[in-house]
Amino acid sequence: MPKGTVHVIDDDLAMRESIEFLLSSAGYEVKLYESAQTFLDLPDVEFGCILSDVRMPGIDGLDLLKRQKAAGSKLPVLIMTGHGDVPLAVEAMKLGASDFIEKPFDDDRLIGLIELALKQAQEGAKSEAVTQDIATRIQSLSPRERQVMDGLIAGMSNKVIAREFDISPRTIEVYRANVMTKMQATSLSELVRMAMRGGVIKD
Repeated sequence: MPKGTVHVIDDDLAMRESIEFLLSSAGYEVKLYESAQTFLDLPDVEFGCILSDVRMPGIDGLDLLKRQKAAGSKLPVLIMTGHGDVPLAVEAMKLGASDFIEKPFDDDRLIGLIELALKQAQEGAKSEAVTQDIATRIQSLSPRERQVMDGLIAGMSNKVIAREFDISPRTIEVYRANVMTKMQATSLSELVRMAMRGGVIKD
């Protein structure tokens, strides 16, 4: 089982083959592209990370970053730079590159950066799935349940919420129980955290 997929984009054939040998030996699945365009022409790539040279004919590494960002891609991008390309590397970081590495690079450092990028991508995907799940739970609430939840996370007691909506505290208790069940929250503090994550409470 490969540790993960690395999409290597470099117009230099010898460099591509050298990286393929190194990463394959380290247990990664490696896919090679001679240009950023070749990579971008693929259907949506959802898994792995990108290792791209910064200076290439046509679409260079910075252009690739801009396009990935515009497309909403979550793939981490590591940029390879030549000696003296630090300003370009800084620009790449501003555009969302997860890191950069200067050629000729240390093999262990490259593998370490790829490991970190893939781990962050995995954690990011899990985190996004949880956020989406919470948003779905919030949408499942009826309008009245949503009002009761808003009251609860605002720190209002059952009695105050009941007065606000002119219904009995007993009915509010039923709505409160429904909210906790639908949100799968075991405590009020957990409900507040979910509301923050689901965008109900703005930072």
